[in-house]
Order: sequence, then C-alpha cells, then structure tokens
Amino acid sequence: MNIENFDDLLRAARRQPLPQRLLFVFADIELPDDATEIQRLEFEQGEGGALVPRMCVDKALDELESFEQLAREAQAYGQPWGMVFAAALSGSPSRSPSSAEAEQALQDMVEAIRRGQLQAFIPFNPQGQAVVLG
Repeated sequence: MNIENFDDLLRAARRQPLPQRLLFVFADIELPDDATEIQRLEFEQGEGGALVPRMCVDKALDELESFEQLAREAQAYGQPWGMVFAAALSGSPSRSPSSAEAEQALQDMVEAIRRGQLQAFIPFNPQGQAVVLG
C-alpha cells in the first residue's frame, strides 16, 4: 500500500493480521550552529537542517482516531515540531503490544533519527502528509 497521508497509515495498520501499536517520534528541524552560509540560505528556503527529536509516544490503534487528534496531543506538550516519524510494532495473534513493550522501540527510533537513519520510518509533515526526505 502506498502511504500518502496519515489516514493511509491508520488504514494499513488496521488491516494487518497481527495487532499493531503505532510509534511516533516528533522532531523539530533546526539549523546547526556550525552551518555554512550556503546551508543557512538553503534552510531559509525550507531545505536542509538537522532533525532534533523532541518527544515520542506510542498509541494503540483504538487510542487514535486521526492525525488531528495526535497533533493536538503533541501541541499540548508545548514542544516545537516540524515532522513526526511513524513506525509500527506488531503483537502476537492473541494480544497487542503494550506501551511498556514499545518503550525500547521508541528509544531505538529516537537514536536512529539522531543518526539520520530514517529509512525504516514514515515521516509526516504537520498537516499529516507523508513526505519524502533526501
């Protein structure tokens, strides 16, 4: 399935044969202090920058109705973010993964984002549209 927006992600997760728990890392995009003049100009044009993970959360599918709900909850924490990365954690046929089980996966996601290893995640912009990085 081609995931173009957050609703596509929810539909795909609900169609999986095993119960899913969705994992989210909210990141801000900043210009590093040691950026070159060219990098500064590109950043001003909406390109480049460094991803800085700000917060993370996991959600069972029955806890999440829409991107708007997720964005409202994130906004309540008061941390700036320009992109949210999503992944899924599968359970077993008899039970969904718990929030405690998701904790290490979330920490692994945060570290991967810090290292720029993004290929395993789906990034969404603040409007809930999937974006292509690179």
